[in-house]
Amino acid sequence: MPRRRTLSSALALTALTVSAVSFASPARADDIPKAPGHRLVDQYTGTPADARPLPGEQPPQHPHLAANGRSGMHADAAGSGTYPWNGPLGKKPEVGSEKMAALGGECATVTFDKAGRIVTVCGTFTGFLVKLLDPDTMDTLAEYKLPQRPSTVEAITRLDFSKIFKDTSGGAYSYLDDQDRLVLADSRQHIVRLAHEQTADGGWRFVVDKDWDLTAHVPHDCVSWTNLYPSGECDPVTSVMPDWEGRIWWVTRQGRVGTVDPKSGDIRSVRLEGEEIQNSFSVAEDGVSIVSDHALYSFRTTADGTPKAVWRQTYDRGTGTKPGSVNQGSGTTPDLFGQGDDDYVAITDNADDRMNVLVYRRGDDIADDKRLVCKVPVFGSGASTTDNSLISWGNSLVVENNYGYENITSLTFGRSVVGGASRIDVREDGSGCDPVWESDVRAPSNVPKLSTASGLLYFYTKEPNSLGIDAWYLTAVDFRTGETKWKRLAGTGIAYDNNWAPITLGPDGTAYVGVFNGLVAVRDAE
Repeated sequence: MPRRRTLSSALALTALTVSAVSFASPARADDIPKAPGHRLVDQYTGTPADARPLPGEQPPQHPHLAANGRSGMHADAAGSGTYPWNGPLGKKPEVGSEKMAALGGECATVTFDKAGRIVTVCGTFTGFLVKLLDPDTMDTLAEYKLPQRPSTVEAITRLDFSKIFKDTSGGAYSYLDDQDRLVLADSRQHIVRLAHEQTADGGWRFVVDKDWDLTAHVPHDCVSWTNLYPSGECDPVTSVMPDWEGRIWWVTRQGRVGTVDPKSGDIRSVRLEGEEIQNSFSVAEDGVSIVSDHALYSFRTTADGTPKAVWRQTYDRGTGTKPGSVNQGSGTTPDLFGQGDDDYVAITDNADDRMNVLVYRRGDDIADDKRLVCKVPVFGSGASTTDNSLISWGNSLVVENNYGYENITSLTFGRSVVGGASRIDVREDGSGCDPVWESDVRAPSNVPKLSTASGLLYFYTKEPNSLGIDAWYLTAVDFRTGETKWKRLAGTGIAYDNNWAPITLGPDGTAYVGVFNGLVAVRDAE
């Protein structure tokens, strides 16, 4: 991809961390290396698509988040996975990439400040890095190093790298607030709010705007280089999000749900005994929707900010963890959606034979036996699961099949997953749901996205290859019909494995994909 440089790339990357400030000189990382065979596979197939905007309204704008499409992994507070602008239409799409670390470097949550600069968190084996990137060149403008996660120390010392790949803590789920500050929970069980600002010499730096210590509420005897065999409990914080009143909600892997009042600093929490939370959660004006490995919850707070479950619905969690799931439970962040007078929330279950898409009514005054709108089985017998959020638009849902993917070693030597994606619509009268189409796209692990301006869904796909070439593609699918429109090669080899990261559509129409070694950008040349 031609690089539209605004800053010199001759400067080497330097990072100076002083107290609560992190500086970085403008720097360019290397392109992510392609494995052999990239010239033996198709670079592009299909034909460019015309933009066909979808009817409907964007989810409500959260008052304490950056604008919809700019704020976090799932694009907005409702978890819709939709963007109000175009992604690439397939018009001679060009590909660029940035390697963020010698080993690892995957950039999960990608957000955009008001000027379009990228604020992202990238995971390396030495610790997570918060980065400010030029959106055109992906050059690093500033960098802030977060503490190393306990799972990384465990993986290295005990030679069990699965602990890294199934760990959603440490800052992977973060959000950009309405003042362009990144909010995350680090591996010390602290919630940190980071601002970025320009320095006198024209450079950029991150500044810790606020730090809230949760350790009085969360067990924190965790593995570290100085504590290799802890005797106590460690409960990592997995995700943070604000509610409509501005409280910062947080959840932990072992089922703790809490809030922080950003003005007073007061912290409140409850425990879902015997339940695990590995996914993020969604927020609407009527409450906070959280899914554990046992049940779906709607939460609000009491007068002092303590979380209180308004309603709870159990689901079929199956008899074990499937290949393609992080734990024995739903792999989805709840989707909050609906048109007219009906407000819905959707997740998937973990039923043994076929996973089901579940849609519930969100109202407080609904009887438990009337809350479920539909239960729709998807994909093949014995080969269905997802560990990614659904896409919701209007009364439509799109679900992806991740069955068979475990980590970056799962699909080497030309292997792939059974794959599949399906669209399901809730009936206008709310009497049930109907399948609309099923696609055979093979998207092993990515968080897919939808451009409502173009009517295109975006997946990150991999087909089986008899020559053993591991080729990864950005693939565009028609939302209305499920037809694949075009595919563009992103790269080859493990370094381009997406490993649960999302696709993110930038305001300029670029599709960014987090991959194991960094970040890939695909944009139209015309």
